[in-house]
Amino acid sequence: MQKLLLLGDEAIAQGAIDAGISAVYAYPGTPSTEITEYIQVSKDASAKKIKSQWSANEKTAMETAIGMSYAGKKSLVCMKHVGLNVAADAFINSAITGANGGLVVLSADDPSMHSSQNEQDSRFYGKFALIPVMEPSNQQEAYDMTRYAFELSEKYGTPVLLRITTRLAHSRAGVKREAEVPQNKMKLSSDLQQFVLLPSIARKQYNMLLDKQELFEEDAMQSGFNKFFPAKDKSLGVIACGIAYNYLLENYEDGKIPFPVLKVSQYPVPRKMVEKLYEMVDEVLVLEDGYPIFEELLRGYLNKGKTIHGRMDGSIPRAGELNPNIVGKALGLEISEGFETPGVLAGRPPQLCQGCSHTDSFTALNEALEPYSRGRVLSDIGCYTLSALPPLEAINSCVDMGASITMAIGAADAGLFPVVAAIGDSTFTHSGMTGLLDAVNQKAPITVLLNDNATTGMTGGQNSSAFEKVDDIVRGVGVEEAHIRIIIPLRRNHEENVKVFQEELEYKGVSVIIARRECVQTLARRMKLKMMEKREAKA
Repeated sequence: MQKLLLLGDEAIAQGAIDAGISAVYAYPGTPSTEITEYIQVSKDASAKKIKSQWSANEKTAMETAIGMSYAGKKSLVCMKHVGLNVAADAFINSAITGANGGLVVLSADDPSMHSSQNEQDSRFYGKFALIPVMEPSNQQEAYDMTRYAFELSEKYGTPVLLRITTRLAHSRAGVKREAEVPQNKMKLSSDLQQFVLLPSIARKQYNMLLDKQELFEEDAMQSGFNKFFPAKDKSLGVIACGIAYNYLLENYEDGKIPFPVLKVSQYPVPRKMVEKLYEMVDEVLVLEDGYPIFEELLRGYLNKGKTIHGRMDGSIPRAGELNPNIVGKALGLEISEGFETPGVLAGRPPQLCQGCSHTDSFTALNEALEPYSRGRVLSDIGCYTLSALPPLEAINSCVDMGASITMAIGAADAGLFPVVAAIGDSTFTHSGMTGLLDAVNQKAPITVLLNDNATTGMTGGQNSSAFEKVDDIVRGVGVEEAHIRIIIPLRRNHEENVKVFQEELEYKGVSVIIARRECVQTLARRMKLKMMEKREAKA
């Protein structure tokens, strides 16, 4: 079959296409975004009419994927690790309903927080939900595991969690494709109450899920993704989870590791394989990219006096992503870490694009707020979060998607006035609309700056669910027409925009200032595409 050079994300996307999915549902979030984007531009996916439209948020994506599974077809749902928090209600309950058509949930974790608020480890959610978890160590396994995850899902009638981390998502390797599997035909479950989680039904299905745990563990030992490699030096045994196995191999040029190694890429924990390693070695080193989840389990059920090394005892740093050098140091190897960065190079923190509409919006807001004390602008996740940095230093919070409006309500309840909530158009439809409804119902004295740049800019310019709908949504939620103000954030409009902010800051009710101007990046791409189309038309 064909061999392709693919990112880990792209390998998963191609694996899902070849596994016979009928749809992918997702909300863009680094490092998961490229999976859905790959499917959206794939000629294979287009020919197979695979549904691939961005969802309003991760919860709606998860629920839509469950609906596809309900109807008997295979679906992939993708998100980053913090997105799994948003989808958690539906995700946890999907383990109880089970799957009809194959259902695979992809969660891309971000150790070291390259573009995230925390380092959480999605394997915890898989263990919490009591479903199988797959964790590839390289791009080929990412492809193979995706295909296998759909087989596993349909074999046991359960969702399967596929967990990757940033380095695997965004690094390339050759990937060999296998024969394509046709899409399922629509077919409802033989049990039409399977997805009805009334307590009496849920109790029965929860017991069924518990009964499957031994089968899941047996499958983890038999599938071939968990492997035991014997060696002569029994002074140490190494357990390497997911991409950590790749990092372990990189420390030995010949690929010959002197210690016994257990490679773990499928969960639940293959207990018999772990016990086999534990019994034959003097000490154990656990390598995992993320939280010490496996290490904690190991200390729990094999606490028989042998020393266990890992993140919990400081052999591996507790925070941050794993890498080959960290693994090498933990093994006591000599590590070459390159040259120190010369002191003459100044740091270059991220910043808003030149000409970004957010710069003009926050410049006007800052001037309007000058008569008041600082610390009055609550915000959340989006490109505009960069306005927290110099030179703007305009916002004072960034907790999670949509938190700006609800935090502003709480601050207003505490007596802070005026208080501003700054949110983007895509984040508004993701999880800000309900907060605005709370504000209207409570008649909260807050000013909302709704930055409408007509795209999901932070993750690369994907379509925003709010496109050309923002005004109607704000009206529909109940904001008074007189206090829905639209400004064009341009330098030439600065004085006029400052005046709008000043007026609404004094209003002791809910006001929404919509700052509307297209993202400079999507505008540039759109104009370039138009030029290309004109040239082709002339040719």
